[in-house]
Amino acid sequence: MKHGLVAGLCLVLLPTLANAHAADGMAAGLVSGILHPLLGLDHLIAMVAVGLWGAQLGRPLVFALPVAFPLMMAVGGIMGLANVPIIAVETGIALSALILGLAIALAFRAPVWLAVLIVALFAVFHGYAHGQELPTAASPIAYGIGFMVSTGLLHLVGIVIGLLNERPPTGPVAVRAMGGAIAALGVVFLGQSQGLI
Repeated sequence: MKHGLVAGLCLVLLPTLANAHAADGMAAGLVSGILHPLLGLDHLIAMVAVGLWGAQLGRPLVFALPVAFPLMMAVGGIMGLANVPIIAVETGIALSALILGLAIALAFRAPVWLAVLIVALFAVFHGYAHGQELPTAASPIAYGIGFMVSTGLLHLVGIVIGLLNERPPTGPVAVRAMGGAIAALGVVFLGQSQGLI
């Protein structure tokens, strides 16, 4: 059932992807928005981690985190489009994978307000970077819609993976191991953002 839901959502996107050859601003923006989060490993990992941590924390955060992230990412995207200065954007993106990965690996039971604050803060960095990278030929509204759809699907992937947490004894261990892998990738991203790798 759960896997069918993911497959169904992917099928909904196929007509959009099939129209990728259309170069007008609306189609280019929608397709660019859908594909952009999937093409950057640092963004993809962080967005999956949000869903994974939410699933690990359970209700209400399994719903609240995947809602908070896109909402604050939209705020960051508008800031990026408007060229509002933000420092250390790439560092913030790298830290999102590191911190979220550690939270999952350590099974950190953050209170609701803190978990939402952490996710919202990192979402601003992700949105800002994508707002600044908006293709010039693309419609910003279509790009934003595509980006939100793709982000939601990545959160859903994380939630589905996080359901392993409900299958002790190996499920929670596997989820925490995935958190460790995400944190390790965060260290790599952080090194790249600082020019060390």
